[in-house]
Amino acid sequence: MNKTPHANRFHIGIYGNRNAGKSSLFNAIIGQDIAVVSEVEGTTTDPVFKAMELIPFGPVVFIDTAGLDDEGLLGDLRVEKSKKMLSRTDFAIYLVDGAAPDVQEYKAMTGTFKKYGIPFMCVVNKADLLNEIQKQAIRSNFGDVTFVSTQVMTDIHELNQKLMSQLTKIEEEPVIVGDLLPYGSTVVLVVPIDSEAPKGRIILPQVQLIRDCLDHGIKSYVVRDTELEVALKELPKVDLVVTDSQAFGAVSKIVPEHIKLTSFSILFARQKGDIKSLIEGVDAFKALKPNAKILISESCTHNHSHEDIGRVKIPNLIRNKISDQVEITFSMGHDFPENPNAFDLIIHCGACMMNRKSMQTRIDLCENQKVYITNYGLALAYFNGILERSVEILNL
Repeated sequence: MNKTPHANRFHIGIYGNRNAGKSSLFNAIIGQDIAVVSEVEGTTTDPVFKAMELIPFGPVVFIDTAGLDDEGLLGDLRVEKSKKMLSRTDFAIYLVDGAAPDVQEYKAMTGTFKKYGIPFMCVVNKADLLNEIQKQAIRSNFGDVTFVSTQVMTDIHELNQKLMSQLTKIEEEPVIVGDLLPYGSTVVLVVPIDSEAPKGRIILPQVQLIRDCLDHGIKSYVVRDTELEVALKELPKVDLVVTDSQAFGAVSKIVPEHIKLTSFSILFARQKGDIKSLIEGVDAFKALKPNAKILISESCTHNHSHEDIGRVKIPNLIRNKISDQVEITFSMGHDFPENPNAFDLIIHCGACMMNRKSMQTRIDLCENQKVYITNYGLALAYFNGILERSVEILNL
């Protein structure tokens, strides 16, 4: 579990005002002094992340954020960074300073949690300094709260139990392919070996799909595109072929029509967000004007080559099939525009390095601003004339 990627971990954000004890709570929960703790307000300037195993729930990432009441130019920037973490937060802990409870900020932030669809719990720190009358007054203003002192480990243990109870009510992230095929099915994974393939290993989406097949009793076979035709003849029955999107054109010619075909990117788009919205986004290609503005967004950072799918292949297809006057902009990692309506279309990667919350937030943002958004795999399927075939397995 220690090697579980952050994208597959449940993200728990800790929010609250300066000096509420967020970093102390963060350290107490994870059992390590990761975040700097000080009596000085505003000690935490940038979000701090820590991956851990929350037994018995599973792998999670805790996020310690800067105070929401920070002030000044730098303070405003720190608050903005904290609020950007909302797009990655699956569950929030709002920490109240029991010695100086701020009802107004709490109500404002809980409204924001609801806006982003983030379940949350309210925790009041410094319980050791409060008498019962003070606690009752806090309950009347904040509702259902959990009182803790970050210095008392029994309080932290009780908080963990309540947190676990809340987390188990939250729907798990969808599987990749296990709900699309019955037990005992056969899947062939096509993995082209080119300059983009990391030496000595296969990439994360391929590893995760193999594991998903194992978890659901689905037989998986991994081949290069150069051996695919022979493999299909040797295997008695193949229910699905999953290919790297950049090989869609060649692979679709090899795979017989009676065998379903899709890509890693399309399967991950379905797992990470609203696939129907991404499919609808393909319609934008039909209406793009020569001077259209397109954003190509990739969730991970890596060096680029002449075979790069996002930086080279998709832009070349757009310019060749639509117009060489199209303006194409790129974004990497968590750098995503707050106002995507500056673009006519956003083409996103498969989001294997993002959690579902982050990707769905981006889709919702585009929908709210009436901007088309699709993904690499769907775009390549469209340009290769096999979009309908590539999504048939999804049973939409």
